[in-house]
Amino acid sequence: MNNRENQLKAICRLLDVLDRLRAECPWDRKQTFQSLRPNTIEETFELCDALMKDDRKNICKELGDVLMHVMFYSKIASETNDFDIEDVANQQADKLIFRHPHIYGNVNADSAEDVLNNWEKIKLKEKDGNKTVLSGVPDSLPSLIKAYRIQDKARHVGFDWKERRDVWAKVHEEIDELKAEFDRIDAAEDAGDENAKKLAKDAAQKEFGDVLFSMINAARLYSVNPDNALELTNQKFISRFNYVERKAKEMGVPVSDLTLAQMDAFWEEAKKVNNE
Repeated sequence: MNNRENQLKAICRLLDVLDRLRAECPWDRKQTFQSLRPNTIEETFELCDALMKDDRKNICKELGDVLMHVMFYSKIASETNDFDIEDVANQQADKLIFRHPHIYGNVNADSAEDVLNNWEKIKLKEKDGNKTVLSGVPDSLPSLIKAYRIQDKARHVGFDWKERRDVWAKVHEEIDELKAEFDRIDAAEDAGDENAKKLAKDAAQKEFGDVLFSMINAARLYSVNPDNALELTNQKFISRFNYVERKAKEMGVPVSDLTLAQMDAFWEEAKKVNNE
């Protein structure tokens, strides 16, 4: 039996298992699109966590969980004759073929950039595709990822910086405007002016968003994924802070009882231990 046959056999086995669970298991039988949604979100984040850690064993495990959810939704829909896994797979295959005319047609695309630019234009032409350039960005995306996707989609239709170095003037401009609002907050607090403080805080929130948006733009222009970059920093902070907590435990005191100087010293130790 060749590899493709084994793959198809495994998929059919999973479908058979799901059919039986849906028929005989009280929990599986009661699930709906809405009840499964929170689990799907959790499984997707668990997959993303494994991907960030390049944990191949867990990537395989979490992909299985996500695949099960795709099949589960398709199974539920098949019971009301809306669609089934065959429709899902065929629709996806049709879409991929339509969006790759450089493979299945006579369009030229010599680089990944050409492919992406063609992709965005093709999606606007699809019968049930995006009606506007930015309509393909889901509202429910986390804000940081959404900002990146918005900028990336605008880029594919030519709305972008001519020279990526030019973005830094915008970044510094936004930072200066944010700093001015923070200075206003300090001045209002010093003066005891609560109304002025509120106005400055509202303005600072908007300016902070502009700073983040401009920084994400800079990251995109230099091919740095900002979400991955932030998650790496999150993991680094957790690792170092856990080290500080362990050292406090070895001293027999709560971490909150350490002085700031002690915390800083352990923090620097953690950097050396982890070769950072």
